[in-house]
Amino acid sequence: MSYRASAVKVFIASPSDVAQERLIIRSVIDEWNAIHSEDRGIVLMPIGWESHSSPAMGDRPQGIISKQILKGCDLLIAVFWTKFGTPTGKAESGTAEEIKEHLADGKPALLYFSSEPVVPDSIDPEQYRALKAFEKEKMGQGLIERYDSKTEFREKLVRQLAQTIIRQFGKSDNLEESDLLALAVGPPRPLIEISIAGSELLLEAAKDKNGTIMRLQTLGGSHVQTNRRDFVQEKDSRSIAKWRGAVDELERLGLVEDRGGKGEVFFITDAGYQAADRFAQGT
Repeated sequence: MSYRASAVKVFIASPSDVAQERLIIRSVIDEWNAIHSEDRGIVLMPIGWESHSSPAMGDRPQGIISKQILKGCDLLIAVFWTKFGTPTGKAESGTAEEIKEHLADGKPALLYFSSEPVVPDSIDPEQYRALKAFEKEKMGQGLIERYDSKTEFREKLVRQLAQTIIRQFGKSDNLEESDLLALAVGPPRPLIEISIAGSELLLEAAKDKNGTIMRLQTLGGSHVQTNRRDFVQEKDSRSIAKWRGAVDELERLGLVEDRGGKGEVFFITDAGYQAADRFAQGT
């Protein structure tokens, strides 16, 4: 049976230091579509400059992005951590310009600011001051949201995206409070697409009392260790690449996080523990 759904274009705006949050936004949108697009008559379309813009001349880069994709979007989700971006000639940064133009058109925007810990030496003081000034400005213009972890970001976004759809887009008027609860909790998530090495490493790390994976380079060679086990048994380049790549994969998927910023010690996230439980159960 076929059905027709209205498309709601969701523009994802952010500086470069929140790549994992951008993936989470797309994941939350995918979950909405899988559960609700047919019965609610709404399809959410994630839009980003990296996937929807194309080469063009005759204007500033940010001006081209605005003309090509931002103007046609219905909802904007913006995320910040420590970076703000560079001036565009019209605004303090590209993301700031996108937000201002979107709001000037009377369209809804969800603004999120991360409070996750960061290595002090990795912060550009000027960028951070500009970001905090922008955050303070937006606090005086409406409601913003803060989060302390990527897990909390996902939980808040799922709930608040649902609330925004209810308020702003007509075809979801029949969403009830029970629907909000279903969205916030969500159905059992399918197994994450992950390599055999990645799943094996995650399962072993979940048994470690500290939930850590250490990726070290010593005089004795490369090591990927967790729960008193070194996965790099064969000191050849293929084995080293396999297990170091497995750590990169887990971090990219948001299943572990590098809290120290040195690429040596990684901690399992809440999403990582949940995934490990599902891997162990085979569900």
